[in-house]
This record gives sequence, C-alpha cells and structure tokens, in this order.
Amino acid sequence: MMVGGKGRWVGGLVLLLILLGSIGEQGRAWAAGESAENKKAVATPDPEDKITPLRGLEHLSRESATCASCHREKSPGLYQQWGASRHFTANVGCYECHKAEPGDADAIKHKDFTISTIVSPKDCATCHKREVSEFDRSHHATGAQILGSLDNVLAEVVEGAPLLNGQSPVVVSGCASCHGAFVKVRSDGTLDPATWPNSGIGRINPDGSKGSCAACHMRHSFSVAQARHPNTCGRCHLGPDHPQKEVYEESQHGITFFANQGAMNLGSAKWMPGEDYITGPTCATCHISANRDLPVTHDVGERISWDLRSPISVRIDERDAKKGRENTRSWLERRKDMKTVCNSCHSRTFADNFYEQLDAFVTLYNEKFAKPGAKLMKLMTEEGLLTKTQFDDKLEWTWFYLWHHEGRRARHGAAMNGPDYAHWHGMFEVANRFYMEMVPEIREAIEKAEHAGKKDGAAKVRAALEEILNSDYHKWFLGVKSQGQDAKPADVKSHAGK
Repeated sequence: MMVGGKGRWVGGLVLLLILLGSIGEQGRAWAAGESAENKKAVATPDPEDKITPLRGLEHLSRESATCASCHREKSPGLYQQWGASRHFTANVGCYECHKAEPGDADAIKHKDFTISTIVSPKDCATCHKREVSEFDRSHHATGAQILGSLDNVLAEVVEGAPLLNGQSPVVVSGCASCHGAFVKVRSDGTLDPATWPNSGIGRINPDGSKGSCAACHMRHSFSVAQARHPNTCGRCHLGPDHPQKEVYEESQHGITFFANQGAMNLGSAKWMPGEDYITGPTCATCHISANRDLPVTHDVGERISWDLRSPISVRIDERDAKKGRENTRSWLERRKDMKTVCNSCHSRTFADNFYEQLDAFVTLYNEKFAKPGAKLMKLMTEEGLLTKTQFDDKLEWTWFYLWHHEGRRARHGAAMNGPDYAHWHGMFEVANRFYMEMVPEIREAIEKAEHAGKKDGAAKVRAALEEILNSDYHKWFLGVKSQGQDAKPADVKSHAGK
C-alpha cells in the first residue's frame, strides 16, 4: 500500500478502516492529518532518562485489522472501548498487545495467530518502559505476597476450603481479586479458572512479570481520567482494614472533589494541580501525578513516609531495611516530595504542622497500644500460653482486630484528614479492644496457665502486663492519676454528655 507514496498509503488506510467499521470522525481526521492533538508525541524516557517521543505506528497492522473485523461483531463492547482509546489513534491494535511467541508459557493458537490472553507489564513495557520500571519497584507490585500472610490463612483455612482446583473460593474471589493471583497455565495452554480472570495489582503472570496495568487502566480503553478518579483506587482501598476511600470521602479533600468534579479536568494530558485544576485532589494527585516540582510516577509509595499497615508503624526505609531491600529512599526525602504536593494548594507552615500532628498520632498508637500489645502476644506464645495454631484462641482474634482493623483505620484516618476514622472508628475502638477485651483475656489466660502448672510462664506474662498497666499511658485504668493528669475521674465524667 505504500508503493504509490504517502497519499496513496493514507487513502488506502482510510479505506481499509472504513470497510472494517473501525474508524469514526476523529479517526478519519487523524488519518488525513487534520488533528494536531492526535499527532502529539507520548513522551517516554529511555534508559539514560532522555525523552524519546512515541508517535504510534504508521498504520494498523494486518493482524490487528483482522482481529478488529471479527471482534467488532463478537465483542462489540471491547471493540468500542478500544476505538475510544489513545491506542486506537496510535494504530496500536489487538495483535500488538496480545501477540506471543510459540514458546511462551501461555501461548495459544487463535485463528491464524499465536497470542496470549494475558497482557502483562512485560508486554506493556514494549512502549511504556519507564512506567513499568517504576511500577515494578512499587509496593503494588508485591501485592501477591499476601498469599503467605495471616490474611490468607483466614481466607484459605478459617473462612475457606480448597473447593476450586485446590484453591479456596474466598481467596479467588476476595484476596486475589485485589492483591493478585499466581496465574497457572493448564496443560492444554488454557488458564486455570482458580487463577484467571484476575486483574489483581500484584498478579504473578506466566511470563514471570509482576502486576496488572489493567488494575488501574482498565481495559480496553485505558482511560487516564478513569485512573485518576478516586473510585478506581477505591476498588481495593476500602473496607474495615484499609478504608482509604471512605476516609477520603469524609475528608475536606474528598468533599471538595465530589462537589467540583466537573471542573477537575481529569482527561488533561498534563493535569497539573494549580494549573489544570484548582479543586480538591484525588488519590492520584498526591501519590502518582505530576506537580510543579515532581514528574509522574507509577511507584505509588514514592511519597509515603510511614508504614501504616503493620502492627507497629515504622518509617518506610526502616521497614525495607528489615526486609533486606537495598537503596530505599529515606523517609525524609519521601516526605519532602509529598509536601511539594501539599504546597500546590497549602502554605509550607500548613503542611509542616499537619505532619507534626500525624507523627504525634502514629507515635501515640505505637507506644500506647501497638508495642505493648505485640510484646504481650510474643511473650505469651514463647511461654506456651498460646498455641502455635493461628486464630484458634479468642485473644488472637482480639489482637488482630486491634492492629489490622481498628489500628489501621485510626492511622489512615489521621494521615488522610478523616476525623471520624481517626477517633470513633479508630482510636476509640483500639482502646475499647485493648482495655475491655485484650487485658481481661490475658488475665484469664494467666489464670488458666497457673492452674495448668505453667507457673513460670504465667508469672512472666503477669509481670509484663502489670508493668504496662502501671505506665503513665495506662495508670488511669488502675484508678491511678498519671503524671500531669490534672482532671479527676469525676471531672471527666461530668463532661461525658457534652
């Protein structure tokens, strides 16, 4: 088609696409060279961090044209999503993403082509190398590590049973749907239904790559506006143990966003706070998107300074050092980056004071409840007051609720300006769980251990508990006034109804 020169090539391409029914007015304008917007380069730095423009393909490949001619009838929704995407205007079609080599683990023969059902980050990296590299070092990419955690013990054993090809349906439909599955290829080349379909953020793909770009950039439109909307993050970041979406919605940031959603300009190519929009930020604004000082990043943890998920919160670099990860940026550098986001709308003093409030809140949670609780649970296990079987004792459930549910809610509430989650859904419930359940249950376990002849172990746990309760944080519970505590119990009670 290119023999007769550019004019004949363009005319032939337009005719082909019209015959396939795969081009609208916008596509015709682009093919005729009439749309400057659609000819703009998509910039992706090369390994030396220089900008290499990606202008798309010269024409839609024969293979993708063949795919489109069939899927237009067989999968009209998929076809229309692709037609509305930037991939369409760049002549990136089905085959460019789904093509496979015969030796690939998940390669299958489809019509006259060798393809794979899964489009992995490794495939996306053909064009989006930097984005995939940033994602690969992110916490998102490690999402499937939950498969060896306490959460998965609950879903596999306590809640579930291996009824779906050796997997618990709770894991398949619950945990793996957000965190990702280890996708298994069956002997005939098809994908095991216990592991596919799956768009979990940390999915382990047959080609060895980690993650699913479609978890945020949902196929086949891959809309940037959709990826920037808080509901996209809320697909996974909600619920009793990580209610970021709910916290965001009650925060001033969320209220402002939803009140002014029409002015957010979510489809902007640049999308710079203070320039392309001046209303409330979304999750992407703070964690991923560009501002005046920082470029876009697909490492969602790049600007996070605290680990707010673990039983005891630590700085991100300290957490990574314990796990043997090298070259982690310091928490101070990460916080400095996040403050540049804050400074798009707030003064430096405002941002500095907010972080002082957050640090004090996390320190309170750590010192008053998390560290004492973890110390007691560890000691009880070492002294035989708890069995090695997980979740067979009420105390283990109590402790899990305290840090995994209430403790996370409290910390994220403080970090994301959600006062109800910081207090009533957070520290209030942490305190209730600690004083009204955990302490009585430990005392009961001590008495049982003494009756069972485990006197030494019981004595050690009793001494540790009494030391904790006699500290300034907890003296009130024993009826002892702490240092600096001027209000009497009667004074506190007199304000209870106000």
